[in-house]
Amino acid sequence: MQHDEVIWQLINNGFCSFKVKTETKTLCQNEYNVSGLCNRQSCPLANSRYATIKEHDGVCYLYMKTIERAHTPAKLWEKIKLNRNYEKAMEQIDKHLLYWPSYSIHKCKQRFTRITQYLIRMRKLRLKTQKKLVTVSKKVERREKTREAKALNAAQIEKNIEKELLERLKKGTYGDIYNFPETAFDKVLEDEELESDHGEMEDEDEIEQEIEEESEEEAPEFIADEDFDYDESDMEDYGSFSSESESEEEIKQEEEKEEKATSSKQKKKRKKIEIEYERETVPKSKVKATR
Repeated sequence: MQHDEVIWQLINNGFCSFKVKTETKTLCQNEYNVSGLCNRQSCPLANSRYATIKEHDGVCYLYMKTIERAHTPAKLWEKIKLNRNYEKAMEQIDKHLLYWPSYSIHKCKQRFTRITQYLIRMRKLRLKTQKKLVTVSKKVERREKTREAKALNAAQIEKNIEKELLERLKKGTYGDIYNFPETAFDKVLEDEELESDHGEMEDEDEIEQEIEEESEEEAPEFIADEDFDYDESDMEDYGSFSSESESEEEIKQEEEKEEKATSSKQKKKRKKIEIEYERETVPKSKVKATR
């Protein structure tokens, strides 16, 4: 037969492995304790009828202990899974702890609400992006830095040696000696060929662009006679002085030829414009009659 008062007196006045004393309170480290405090009502060892709530992998369970199962420690606690819905879980607690003391019911509900709150907070934190801290030993960092510095120095030395050897080969200092690895020499030759090919491609592109510009510039344009302003008096004089107009046209043609020659010498080519004139010539007999 279990005596709760005797057990509590021994725990309270004597030694308990779960008891932790602080300046203000005495705490209990037992996993089945509801409140976490060391007192008569919340002690799981000194109460033959006890109930608590625990959480495993995000799921809450109701644990109940009764005096009828005290003789079998393996089956001492009854485990009941609670629903994920808060209201339904509260109904389950009220159902299973129907005739239990109000203190234990209140503490179980309070513990369940606290567990659900921190589970919700955990889910929200998982959704957020967080920084992951990775430990790196200083010894490894130091070793890697020294290795990198040595590798850079070795690479610079190799490059300088290659340059020296290539310069000597080009100058012909070694004469007819050819029993050496020509990989570095071949690499340099390939790089030079690639650079030359690249330069030729750029020259070809420039030439094509110039040809396209010239073709665009040489395309003739036709303009209507209405766009130009000329006097009617000039047309009247043209009928009376046809011979003079012919000489003037010849002079104009010579000037145009000279202008074309000068414009061809210029770097920038101008667009060619063709103008069409329609003129009506009056016969001399009619002109004399009018006079």
